[in-house]
Amino acid sequence: MTTPRWRYAVLVCLCLALSPLRADTLNVVSWDGAYVKSQVLGFIRPFEEATGHRVNIIQHSGGVAEIRQQVRAWNVSWDVVDMELFDALRACREGLLEPLQVSLLTPAPDGTPASEDFIELDESACGVGNVVGSTVLGFRTDTFEQPPQQLEDLFDLQRFPGRRALRKSPKGNLEWALIADGVAPARVYEVLATEAGLERAFERLDSLKPHTEWWETGQQAIHLLESGQVAMASVYSGRVAAARERGQPLAMLWDHQIWFYDVWAIPRNGRNSELAREFVRFASSTDSLAAQARYIPYGPMRRSSLAALPPELRARLPTAPDNLSSALELDAHWWSEHLDTIGPRFRRWLERPVMVPRALPR
Repeated sequence: MTTPRWRYAVLVCLCLALSPLRADTLNVVSWDGAYVKSQVLGFIRPFEEATGHRVNIIQHSGGVAEIRQQVRAWNVSWDVVDMELFDALRACREGLLEPLQVSLLTPAPDGTPASEDFIELDESACGVGNVVGSTVLGFRTDTFEQPPQQLEDLFDLQRFPGRRALRKSPKGNLEWALIADGVAPARVYEVLATEAGLERAFERLDSLKPHTEWWETGQQAIHLLESGQVAMASVYSGRVAAARERGQPLAMLWDHQIWFYDVWAIPRNGRNSELAREFVRFASSTDSLAAQARYIPYGPMRRSSLAALPPELRARLPTAPDNLSSALELDAHWWSEHLDTIGPRFRRWLERPVMVPRALPR
């Protein structure tokens, strides 16, 4: 006796109704190397275990162009993006990002509201801060008889010969050039806002240009140092710490470090905006930020996360008082307003050949 077709249909419907809902995959866009490893171990895997959703990590090297293209085409595949603050400010002004309310964020374990627990929270209506990072001067300890002691040594090719590596961006490089040329950190952006100040910064960089490798990701920067292709480099402080743990002969200077922080942002017109908000809420919790700091020494943006770290780790963060003594905060608002004009000028400068003085090594 055969079973009627309608009974098969009923059985299929019952199986579908009783089966668990399909877990969504969230595309999280971040950086590379030791940094993304700290996110995976600190809170991405815990998020997957807690929610059942899979996180697909996509690497990028910054900028707004890809987000702009996806949002304007209504074809958004990036659900959450770890962005530099100045980029988030630009994208927010263009309407490319979802607004993020403070009410989204979890309070501290003692009940302190997120609005009071975060070190910075009102810089962008479209971003939630995660960690304080830092650009420092890194160098190989097996290269120089006397190690560099100050930022100015980066520009001293006579006493500290060897190739350099710098980020392929005007951000940070122009600030360091002015500081090495005698401008007080407090006046850097005032000077940089003038044509004379810009010329002064580019002229200071001219001496390094023939001896410089240009990197675009933090992993590239640390590889140039580890492989011995360069003797000194601008590099993210956490990458140096990770390299030293691998036994690499590297060190860094906190002198005139440039500190900054990244934010989580959600592109508009996405298919998983609610799940993206759930991820941001989880990733920005006290426990998540403290856990990440244990895998890479960057400063968590929550006071409660900082308090959860041991004193010896807090002393290694960019936010430690001793490390901030000569520091410069990257002015994200300034760069969000000036990058569109200075960026093309920097690219033209890169393309322009520079003669190497006879007195300098070739």
